[in-house]
Amino acid sequence: MLKKDLDFERRWLKLREKLKEIIGKKPADLNGVLYLIGLQELGQGTRTFSKEEKQDLIHIAICKCLSLSGYYELVGSDEDGWPHWKLVKNPPHFDIVEQEKFLKIQVLEYFSEEVGII
Repeated sequence: MLKKDLDFERRWLKLREKLKEIIGKKPADLNGVLYLIGLQELGQGTRTFSKEEKQDLIHIAICKCLSLSGYYELVGSDEDGWPHWKLVKNPPHFDIVEQEKFLKIQVLEYFSEEVGII
């Protein structure tokens, strides 16, 4: 494994450990972390969400994280306070493994720039 990849994996693990300190449970995977970002960005606190709403929260998180690199732009919120985004430029096309790593890098950027916990 390359040093760069090892550093990336360490940063990802550190983020998950930090989230465990904050919420009391370590997110199991990328979707768990994205769900937390979606909750944060929605800003309506925790409640019971339907399966569709949980998917929408993950979508909000992906758009927010990719907006930091100019791929999405916030266009506003609907009457229920849910943010809506528009695609500004297409993200790079990756295979599934590269796509997950790309998203994790964007998530790390979000927690570093927007939240300031890593």
